[in-house]
Amino acid sequence: MKNKIYAFILLVILTTSCQITETIHLNQDGSGKIETESLRDEHSYMQLAGENYSKEEKFEDTTYVFKDFIAKYAETFSKLPEFEKAVFQKFSNVNVHIKKSSYEKEFRTKINQNFDKISAVPDLYKTQEYADDLEHNYALTAEEHYYSVSYAFDGSLFKRIVKITDPVELKKQQDKISELKTRVANFKISQPYVLKYHFPRKIKSVSNANAKISEDKKSLELQFLISDCLQNPESTNLEVILE
Repeated sequence: MKNKIYAFILLVILTTSCQITETIHLNQDGSGKIETESLRDEHSYMQLAGENYSKEEKFEDTTYVFKDFIAKYAETFSKLPEFEKAVFQKFSNVNVHIKKSSYEKEFRTKINQNFDKISAVPDLYKTQEYADDLEHNYALTAEEHYYSVSYAFDGSLFKRIVKITDPVELKKQQDKISELKTRVANFKISQPYVLKYHFPRKIKSVSNANAKISEDKKSLELQFLISDCLQNPESTNLEVILE
C-alpha cells in the first residue's frame, strides 16, 4: 500500500507542477558529469493547491553522498542479500541536494554524479526511493518502476536508452495520467522535461528532429512534457552521432 500511495502522489506532482532538467557533459574519453534537477513550478502548484498554498509550513535543506547514506545505515545494509547490496553500491558516488522551503517558495532536488563511463551511471531517477528504502528498511520499491533509463557512448555514438520493464504497470500509469490530464485541463500548467546534452565534438545527426542544436553544434536541447514522457517513456530515447 505504501508503494502504491507513493507512486500515485509522485505521479500527481510530476504531471502537474514540476519542471525536470537532465544535463550531461561528455568528454572525448567517455568521462563526464550528469545531473537531474527537479523544480516545483510555483505558479502551477499555486493553482492546484488553492488556499492551502499560503498555509504550507515546510523546510528541508539536505545534502548527502549516497555512500555516506549507506554508512549511516550500515546495520541495515549489512543484513541485506548480496544482490541488494550491489544495487545500492551502484549509487555510491551519487550526490543529492534537496531543498524544500515554503517560506522562500523553493522546492528543488538536484542529483548528480561524475563518471568515467556513462554506461556505469545508475538510473538517477530512482535515487531517492533507494535512499528511502535503506533508511526505512523497505523492499526495493524502485524496482517497481515500469521503465529504466541508461546511457551509452563509444566516442562517436551517444545513446539515451529507455526500456519498459513492466508493461502491465505502464498501462495502469497511462490510465492514471489520462485521468489527471482531464482534471487539470483547465489550468495553465508548466511541466517541461528538458534534456541538455553537451558533447566533445560537433553533432552530425540526432534521431529526434525536435532537438535544437547549438550554433557551435556541440550541444543540444530537447523538450518534452512530463506527462507525455510518463505515458510513453520510450519517446525520450535518443541517438546522437558525432562528426
